[in-house]
Amino acid sequence: MAEEACVYQICVQGRLDASWSAWLNELTMTGEAERGSQPLTMLTGPIADQSALRGILNRIWDLNLVVVSVARLDR
Repeated sequence: MAEEACVYQICVQGRLDASWSAWLNELTMTGEAERGSQPLTMLTGPIADQSALRGILNRIWDLNLVVVSVARLDR
């Protein structure tokens, strides 16, 4: 059974500008208020399946960013 793409929101510590969007599967990037002294970036968009989510999380790992949260949003 094929999975349907779901919309995810991934929150990371640090500021990413829009130029990273293409490297992270065209996810929309928005800066959020700081948590303590750390700026946050929200990455939001459709992700095809669990393997695609894992690939994005691996790329975030490669950038040495701290993942604050990962949430699947309601359809």
